[in-house]
Amino acid sequence: MRVVVTEAALADLIRIGRVIRQDSPARAESFVSELYDRCKRLGNMPRAFPLLPAWEATGIRRRVYGRYLIFYRIADDAVEVLHVLHGAQDYESILFPED
Repeated sequence: MRVVVTEAALADLIRIGRVIRQDSPARAESFVSELYDRCKRLGNMPRAFPLLPAWEATGIRRRVYGRYLIFYRIADDAVEVLHVLHGAQDYESILFPED
C-alpha cells in the first residue's frame, strides 16, 4: 500500500531534526532518515500497529520508534502519516485540537 506523509508530519520531522542538530548534526540527519523510513514501511503491514487507545473510532494508529510516536490512519488506497511526535508531547491536543 502506498504511504502519504502529510505536510504536518514532514514539518514534525524537520522540527525533530532541528532539535537533534543542536547536539549532533550527523545524528540529526540519520535519525530523521530512520523515522522517515519507518513511516514509509507502514505500507507493508499497515495494521501491524494498534489503534490509538481511547480514540479507536478515529481510526488513528500509533507506531513507536524510540521516544517518538508515528501517528497514521489507513485510507482506502493509502496509509496517511499524520504526525511524528516526541512521546512526551501532549499528542491528544495536537491530533484532536477541537476536542
